[in-house]
Amino acid sequence: MAPPQDKNPLLMQTAPLRTSVAAAPRAHPPRIMRGERHMFTTSDDNVMMKQILATHAHDGREVDVRPLLELIEEILQRSTSTTLDGALHHQAPLASHMEGFDERTHEDAFAGMLELLAYTIHKISCEISCKCSGGGDAHTTTVALFNTLSSYSWDAKVVLALAAFAVTYGEYWLVAELYSTHPLAKAIALLKQLPDLLEHSETLRPRFEALRSLVKAMVEVTKCIVQFNDLPPEYISPDQPPMSVACTHIPTAVYWTVRSVVACASQIIGLIGLGHEHVPSTTEAWELSSLAHKVNNIHDHLLKQLALCYQHIEEKKHIEAYLTLVRLFETVHIDNMKILRALIYAKDDLQPLVEGATKKRVGLEILRRKNVLLLISDLDISQEELSILDQMYRESRDLPIKPESQFEVVWLPVVERSLPWTEEKEIQFERLQPKMPWYSVYHPSLIDQAVIRYIKEVWLFNKKPILVVLDPQGRVVSPNALHMMWIWGSLAFPFTSMREEQLWREETWRLELLVDSIDPRILNWITEDRFICLYGGEDMDWIRKFTTTASRVAQAAKIQLEMVYVGKSNPKDRVRRNINEITTEKLSHCWPDLTSIWFFWIRLESMWYSKMQHGKTIENDHIMQEIMSMLVFDGSEQGWALISKGSGNMAKAKGDIILILFEQYEKWREFVDDRGFVGAANDHLEALRSPHHCSRLILPGSVGRIPDPIVCAECGRIMDKFLMYRCCTD
Repeated sequence: MAPPQDKNPLLMQTAPLRTSVAAAPRAHPPRIMRGERHMFTTSDDNVMMKQILATHAHDGREVDVRPLLELIEEILQRSTSTTLDGALHHQAPLASHMEGFDERTHEDAFAGMLELLAYTIHKISCEISCKCSGGGDAHTTTVALFNTLSSYSWDAKVVLALAAFAVTYGEYWLVAELYSTHPLAKAIALLKQLPDLLEHSETLRPRFEALRSLVKAMVEVTKCIVQFNDLPPEYISPDQPPMSVACTHIPTAVYWTVRSVVACASQIIGLIGLGHEHVPSTTEAWELSSLAHKVNNIHDHLLKQLALCYQHIEEKKHIEAYLTLVRLFETVHIDNMKILRALIYAKDDLQPLVEGATKKRVGLEILRRKNVLLLISDLDISQEELSILDQMYRESRDLPIKPESQFEVVWLPVVERSLPWTEEKEIQFERLQPKMPWYSVYHPSLIDQAVIRYIKEVWLFNKKPILVVLDPQGRVVSPNALHMMWIWGSLAFPFTSMREEQLWREETWRLELLVDSIDPRILNWITEDRFICLYGGEDMDWIRKFTTTASRVAQAAKIQLEMVYVGKSNPKDRVRRNINEITTEKLSHCWPDLTSIWFFWIRLESMWYSKMQHGKTIENDHIMQEIMSMLVFDGSEQGWALISKGSGNMAKAKGDIILILFEQYEKWREFVDDRGFVGAANDHLEALRSPHHCSRLILPGSVGRIPDPIVCAECGRIMDKFLMYRCCTD
């Protein structure tokens, strides 16, 4: 009973592999491959490889075979570029590529290596020539070569065998190329009967094409084996996958490459003395092609295994770099340079930053011992965000700031490495970078994958931009100060949690906090003690009813009411159309640009996030309750309105309730003189408020960890939690 077949894919074959040369004319010695077909139709590959493995007795010597392999490639490439047509028509040889090797021959290590291996290469070359000339089967010859090479490592075995073949192959084609112009080459060619060979150039063409295909396959497999040996052992262990899997296949790959060396050498030696009585046969070409097919399959499998090894190494390096980054941020430094180099670019071979004002390349030294704000985003950062940040940054540059209070902003573009870097992304990046008035990383590829992992896992970056603040020693004083920037601008410097708490202690819920400097007219109206109404939503029919009714009530109450439309968060085309209709119909004031509307709502979201980070809830913080109410208004499908006199006296409600309030003005106007307009309105709103209601709160995806539970701002009950996905299109 035959032993079970080996699962090694390098040993699998779909048909008997024959690498013999057809029987030559009686005047010539029998070819070396004579027993090939019999070997592979009756023997078992397991037995064959056990025989090969038994010859391996590596003595521990390590040979740097890469320079030798480069020399072999030069010989085989030059030989392969020589064609029968070129030899026949005396074409001039190609330009030499040996200049680099000429320089290397003067290096002690390279010269010593060649001197050490020259005898072994010569010995193998003679052994191949002798056995190929004397007959015998290919496997027996191959085993004999493995016995000669027993003390060498697997990569050295295959390179030395290939070097021995390169000598024979190169000499053969050198004579073929020079025999018509060089007397010595001509004399050797006559002894080898090369003129007769050239007369058969057309009939031998398929044979030589197959030979060259096999030579190319041999070189590729050898290079692949050498690459395995060059893998860094500190990142990949030979006894663990995927390297352990590769190690089981490499002896098989070496065997078939050396076996191919024997086959190719047999073909070359078999051409000596080939006379005109030779009858052309396609058998030789077919057998070489079959062997080339097998060796190419071996190469494909090794490449897949090599790719897995490289992937394993990259993962190990990635983990090492990530842990190094973690340790760096846990260590105290005298300045911020180690941190910045680890985050942006650790090498010194190029300047990794682009200065916003001059667009010139600069080094990281320009940030030494400065407060650095890292603006982290992908390539989809919105124009609104850039516009507001640009305005704040330029304003901060114009303010008289002490040297120790100065800060620099650096844009770190984070791109998902698992997706290909396309021309479209390159264009998107090139359009975005010039818009940055601050420093930016020269190219996203300079940011290491481990840094991206740190940014996502530690700083919780998830598509939405964040602003990480580093002090002059590189310590993180805020993992995301963007919300502080939106609320207070550069006034929040140095953007620490302590500074944030201090700013909130100084704040009250007032119209100035809500609108900031988005609309200077509102600040003037507050000073003039006018009645101010902010309203929003997308329902244009409700907007018409509300503004018309509110104007009529203002006339009846003899008050000056200034109404301003503030749209909706993530304003799109529908809000833009509303602005146009409101302006055309003169219903109220509007903010003409969507950026101002976006900024109004992003500031409210930032206030919610800031308060939430400090543990504030609607039960223990009045400002938090008011912020929640505004965000609930925006989450509803209907409109809403807020009325204020001066700075802090406010009344607000959803669209249907606030509309009823104004429509029922006659019911509460008698209380205006005593309670004031806003006070009377609030009293009536309390009467209109139903105990049965539904509030919807849509929280932005950029707010970090969302608390659970969240309490309703109207009734104080815990809100049910649902998932909502929205594509922000009209």
